[in-house]
Order: sequence, then structure tokens, then C-alpha cells
Amino acid sequence: MNNSHLDPFLEASTFVELLHRRAHQHPEREAYTFLIDGEVEGDRLTYSDLDRRSRAIGAWLQQHVEFGSRALLVYPSDLEFITAFFGCLYGGVIAVPTYPPQTRTRRSLEKVQAIIRDVQPAVILTTSSLLSLVESVFVQAQELQAVPLVTTDTINPILAERWHDLAVDSDTLAFLQYTSGSTGMPKGVMVTHGNLLHNAALISQHFELSPEIRGVSWLPLYHDMGLIGMALQTIYASIKITIMSPAAFLQRPIRWLQAISRTRATASAAPNFAYDLCVRKITPEQKAELDLSNWTTAFNGAESIRQETMERFAEAFAPCGFRLEAFTPCYGLAEATLFVSGARKAALPTVRTLQTTALAQNQVVVTGSNSTTEPEKSQTFVGSGHAPAGLKIMIVNPETCIQCLPDEIGEIWVSSPSIAQGYWQRAEETQQTFRARLASTGEGPFLRTGDLGFLQDGELFVTGRIKDLILIRGRNHYPQDIELTVEESHPALRPSGGIAFSIDVLGEERLVIVHEVERQFRNLDVEEVVGAIRQAVARQHELQVYAVALVKVGSIPKTSSGKPRRNACREKYLARVLDMVGEWTLSAEESEGETSSFETSEHGKQEELSPEQEPQTVVGNGRRMREELLLVEPAERQRLLEEYIRGRIARVLKLSPSLLDVQRPFNSLGLDSLAALELKNWIEEELQVQVPITAFLQEPGIAQFAAQLLEQLAQTPSSQSMLPLLIEPQSASERGNDRNGTISEISPQKAEQLLTQLDQLSDEEITALLDQLSS
Repeated sequence: MNNSHLDPFLEASTFVELLHRRAHQHPEREAYTFLIDGEVEGDRLTYSDLDRRSRAIGAWLQQHVEFGSRALLVYPSDLEFITAFFGCLYGGVIAVPTYPPQTRTRRSLEKVQAIIRDVQPAVILTTSSLLSLVESVFVQAQELQAVPLVTTDTINPILAERWHDLAVDSDTLAFLQYTSGSTGMPKGVMVTHGNLLHNAALISQHFELSPEIRGVSWLPLYHDMGLIGMALQTIYASIKITIMSPAAFLQRPIRWLQAISRTRATASAAPNFAYDLCVRKITPEQKAELDLSNWTTAFNGAESIRQETMERFAEAFAPCGFRLEAFTPCYGLAEATLFVSGARKAALPTVRTLQTTALAQNQVVVTGSNSTTEPEKSQTFVGSGHAPAGLKIMIVNPETCIQCLPDEIGEIWVSSPSIAQGYWQRAEETQQTFRARLASTGEGPFLRTGDLGFLQDGELFVTGRIKDLILIRGRNHYPQDIELTVEESHPALRPSGGIAFSIDVLGEERLVIVHEVERQFRNLDVEEVVGAIRQAVARQHELQVYAVALVKVGSIPKTSSGKPRRNACREKYLARVLDMVGEWTLSAEESEGETSSFETSEHGKQEELSPEQEPQTVVGNGRRMREELLLVEPAERQRLLEEYIRGRIARVLKLSPSLLDVQRPFNSLGLDSLAALELKNWIEEELQVQVPITAFLQEPGIAQFAAQLLEQLAQTPSSQSMLPLLIEPQSASERGNDRNGTISEISPQKAEQLLTQLDQLSDEEITALLDQLSS
């Protein structure tokens, strides 16, 4: 393989040295472009721009912060983050990326506060756009009273001339990558400059990256896949990256593919759920405008990779030029800096189907295409490719620490110069996780990943996790966090008597809660308890609960020391052998194909869901909803809008609208952040109003939200809001099924109001108004 384009840089010992060289050799070459709202090109950075701005930030840090101190980075996922990250590298300060905390959830604030306590930052770096939020979040933290808060976008660029090179080498810590941790205890992975460079080299060489590559990314820059897998490759392999925020993609997935199409990008990456989201949300009309024929490397990683997802996506976007062989499954983790294995370019994904009974015994028994094994007794896995040169993967029995036989499933162990140095200030956990050795030979050290898998023909297949982490839509959730939330949600739930786990439902990981009920609650109100659980989990974790099983005391399997056995509980739940006193599922589907919602221990149905087909809104075409509201009498508008919102929520949750009480708080419905984004997008597009996503994750219910929307609609001048002034609504008896009114005689008061509003309309809106009046 020709790596001549990298040769001058392979001897660099840090990314500071590497970027400095890029800036001198190709100062005007564009490195990054940011898309505002995922669509409009905004800021750009050349190598020279990035080097100069990073030197200015680095110089400020050299003047005010001691070498080796920690800097907390609180940024949106944009170019300001990139300049601040490199500014820390230039300044000899350890960068600690974190996401902007959301004030709506206690969990979000607690995680950031735990990171602060762990790293004791010498400075907090942010941007002017987030300053007020950061101040409001950190104002009560006593340990931060003396910590300076600096907006890096206001640092004088002249400071770049005062920067001086420091004694930074490959062994110097570059940044701390914090992993999802249990409450109050996230863990910081210590990544050196050498780790970063080595892993960047593995990625670049394994996937044959070159300056001709163009990439598009919406992945969070404060996570390893977005930062190391995409953004840093701009510096290492000299590729050009177009960046948008994660929110821009989630609100309208088409933006991601439009950017790939418009820039003729050849590489992009996403977790499995993002490809599913595109299949579900992108319309045929939108597809017709896409050209994905240049997209030859579609990385798929960060969560379970599903054959069905890749096949659905390839089929859906084949007319746009996308090919199945563009999919590039890969595997990695923060403890390995990022990259561990990946498929080769232009090859169809490798798939293996294993017998479930053998799988349960950690045995690899592959079923062939002519196998008589029933589909429900087999499980399909997608290969995550081969290890690159310079990295070793071994499959090891996690209990005996002896290498597994080729047909055995074991823990994935990894050895490579990319392996991070350990967990920040956690010597015991570092020793256990990063310093493992084979019991038989003493070979090591290895990183214990906590993931299970097997190797076949040199390719890695990931089958599950030893750890109890719950991975839903690309996010890790610790079950003990969720279990504590559930336990505190209702007095009927026994302390330390619950277990949370995920199950596969139609190709998607879904959350299940099993909890013991106190003996004194004889006449249990299942719906009340389930509602409390769903509300608490949605509010604290932004997760939708799929199923709840309320069981008798003593039903939860535990170890001899009293620790919950989550896998054993999951197996009992799936086998339906738990001693239940009440049960609830979000979907109408049960494993036996029954349709039920709430059930008592006698399995008497308390309430039934609607048939499986997706519920429809009661008002028909949502895009006409604003016009509908403005044409009916004021007294009817509240009811009509409530029905519309209830229908939209029912569609997201796959429930009958009749099951949704308009007075019930949103945060009791089990809406997660992705569902809330979907609702926000619908309502903003169809009603032409601005709605914060937090509206669907807080207390107000449908009725109160509808009233707020009506107030907003009344204050928003537009061509639609002019119609009531020109059209006199008929009474319901006169109107029948006809929504059209008649042009009314305009009173002096109406005329004055009309002229005032006409002055505020654009030419396009006036034209649209005339079209509506003449139709």
C-alpha cells in the first residue's frame, strides 16, 4: 500500500508537531467546514487558521495555567471545540472534553459535576454562546468558585506570536476521555500523544485514507468516534471534513445524506441506529434529490451492528447510488483510544449465523444456508473486520484467563501501543482492566474490553457484553443508575429489589424493568406504578421503558453476596418464568403474539391497545393543521389542537390515541430525547412555530402545551394568521364538512388590524395569502 503522502509525518511525536507541519506546508488547504443547522455553510478552518488560533489559546494557557493541569472543555460540537482541543495540546494542558450539561435532568448535571470533582480543573474553557448556560450550571459548585471561566473565541489572536514550544512528547497525557459511568463515578481514560498518533495511523493505513478523501460527520466531537475517528484524521491523513451538530442530524436525518450528496463525500460514520433512522424518516421525494454514488466507506460502529439495518439501508438508497459493500463495520472503545478492528473497503459485510443453544454455552456453531435450524433458534452476527497491523486481538476465558479454543466465545483482549494508560486516579481498576495477562503463559499486558466475541478466519465477531452496560441508540446506561431511579419512583417498590436490562425487539435494544413489590401492597394499581416508573426513567435518563414486570419478593435472582444477577433475571424474563404480580409492555406484541397492555397476576386484561397498525392523527394532513385551527371557532381550537398533539405522540409511541390522557405530564409518557426531537420537528414544520425540545421532557401535559401553542400562534403574524380577518367562519351547523368560509365585510377595527399585519408580511407570504383566498 502506498503511504507516501504520510511519510513526512510518521516520525512526529505529537499532534502539535503534526499540525504545525501541515500549516507550514499547506497553509491555505481547507481542513474543516461547519454546517449551520446542518445545511448552510458557516465557519471554515484552514491548517493555517487552526494552527494560529490553537497557538493563541495555547499561549494564554501557558501564561495562566501550570503545565499538566486539566482544562474542562464545555462546547457545542462545532469548530470552536476543535480549536480549544488543539489549544490545550499546544499549551501543555490536559484537555477534558464534556458535553454542555442539560439543566432539565439531574443525571446530566451530576455527571458533569462528578467529572469536575475527579479532575479538579484549573480552568474551564467554553464559547461565548454557552457562557450564560455554563455560569448558571456551575455557579453553585463550591470547588469552582476560584476556577477561571474563559471564552476561547474572545482570546486575542495576537497571542499566537507569544506561544513557545514545550517539552511535550509521545508519553505526555493529551486528554481524558470520560466514559459513561455509574452515578457520581464516571471514569477518565488517560490518552497520551503517542496513543493518539498510533491509533490515528492505524485508522489511516487500515482504511487507506488519503488527501483525496472527503468526509461528513455529525458525530459528537467530545466522543472518541467523532473526535479521533473523523476530526483528527483531517490532520493526520490530510482529508477534508464537513461537520454538523448531532442535533441537526437527529432533527432531520436527511441533512446528513444531503451533505454527503452535496460535497460528494467518500467517507462518513455513524452508529447502527442512525442508518435505521434514515430509512424510517427520509421520504421518497427527498431521496430523489440524493447522489450517494461517491460514498464508498460507510463506517458502522459504536453499538451492535445489524445485518437487517445494512440491508434495509442499502435497498432504500440503492436508487441514490449507495451500494451494500460501502458498509464498513468496525469495533473500538475509548480504552483502546478508539480503533481495534474494521472491515476492508469494497467488501460485503461478513455474516455468521450461530445456533442459540450453543451460543448460550459460549460455543460457536455456525448454521449454513441449508440448515434445518429454526430461525428463532439461531442468531446472526456481523463481523467487525480484522485487526490492523500493530494490534493484537485474543479471545480469552474471562474467568480462567486462558486463551479460548477457536470455536469458543470469550472476552475480547487487546494489545497495542494504542491502548490508553489507564483510568485517571483509579489505580486498582487500571490494574484490573489494562494490565491483564494470560494465566497459562504470562503473556501481556492486555486490555480487557468487557465484550464477548470470537475470531473466525481472523475476523472479529462481537456477540455481547460481560458487563451489564445497557446500550441504547449509541448511548451507554448503567443499570444501577436506572434501578435506583425506579426504586425511588413509587412506595410499592421494594428497596434494592429491582433489575434493569435490555432486550432485542425487532432489531432494536429496548429497556426492561423487573422489580419486586412490597408484600403489604395487596391491591396493586399496576397502571399507577408503571406510570411512576416510566415518568421517573424518562425524566432522569431520557429513556423510554419498553416493559415492566412487577414480581413477588424473592423473585429477583442474586448472588450469594446479595448482588443482582442481571443476566439470569433477563433469561427468566424472556422465558416467562418470573413470579409476576403485574406486567406492562409498550408494544402490542408479546412473545406469544398476544395483544395486551396492563395485566394482573391472573392475566386479566385491564386495558387493550389498538391494533398493531400505526395510529393516525384525527385531523388528517398535519400540514393543514394551522389552517384548520384558524378557520374554526376559537372555542373549538383547543380541542382540535389537543387531538392533533395526542395523535402525533401516539404515532411516536405506537399507541392508540385513546390511551393518552391530555392532562398527563409529558415526562410520564416515556418519551426519550429522540422521540422528543421527532415531535419537535413535526410540530415546527406543520404549525410553523418554534418549540424547545425540553417541552416534551418536562411536566406540562397535552392540554397545557396546546394552550401555550395557541398563544404562540396568536402572536405570530403570517399569511395563515390573516385568514380569520378575511374569512368569516361559519357555524358548525352551516359548515358541515366544508371548511371554506366566505369573504367578509371588513370593519374599521379589522381593517386597521389587517393593515398592521400586512406590513409585517414578506412578498412571498402575501402571494401565498392571495393564493389561499382565491382557492
